[in-house]
Formats: sequence, structure tokens, C-alpha cells
Amino acid sequence: MVVNDAVRAAGGVIARRNGRGELEVLVIHRKARADWSFPKGKVEAGESDEECALREVAEETGLRCALGSELPSVSYRDRKDRPKRVRYWAMTILRGIAQPLNEVDAVRWVTVAEAARTLTYPRDREVLSAFVDGQIAQA
Repeated sequence: MVVNDAVRAAGGVIARRNGRGELEVLVIHRKARADWSFPKGKVEAGESDEECALREVAEETGLRCALGSELPSVSYRDRKDRPKRVRYWAMTILRGIAQPLNEVDAVRWVTVAEAARTLTYPRDREVLSAFVDGQIAQA
């Protein structure tokens, strides 16, 4: 949603434990932008940021998730040079198998260390760091 030329968006950091007990997060690749990121998208009219985050994750990955704690938001200028603010939540999977859908052409479960190397944007690495800090605090 664009309000007063500002774009509102929301997404999630989806996590699971692999067979070795290591924390993994899901990253997505968008061919059109040639980037690795977390699933996210623009808020639709009449939709809350929380609803948007859950919808976008489902539309891009096929996963139905539950919201956990809110992570730090990021702000930047989009490709049209508009201010954009993205709110993120930690998410856990309720059902589904991760798969690339819509504009996403690949999804990968990666360890936190691999995610830090894979994510294209520094702002996503900041969200990842806050997510990890929250996981440590809950342990």
C-alpha cells in the first residue's frame, strides 16, 4: 500500500530446526531482482501489517505460518525512489512445504551463518541478527 508516497510492506523470518538441531531460516530468490531476501510484500487496502506478512509468506512460499515476536522494521527507498517501510515478524510453520511461488523462483533453508552470507541486502542481515538475538533470549 502506498500512503502519501510511502510504501508499507510486511514479511517474515520463518525458522525451523534441521535434523542436527541447527536453527535454519527460509530465504527466497526473486529472479526479476536477482536477490536473496526474506518473503515480504506490500500491504493491501484494508489489510493490517500482520495480515499482510502472513499472506505474503503464503503467496511466495506456500507456507501457512503463525506470527511470533515482531522484529525491527527496515526503511529504505524503493526502485521508484519512494520511502518504503517493511515490518517483519518471526514466524513458525503451521502447515505446508516451502516452494517458490509467484515472483519467487527459488527457496532455500539455510543455517543462520549461511543466511548471513546469502542475503543480498545489509538491512536483511540486520533483521536476521535481531531474529537470532531474540532466539538466544528465549533459550
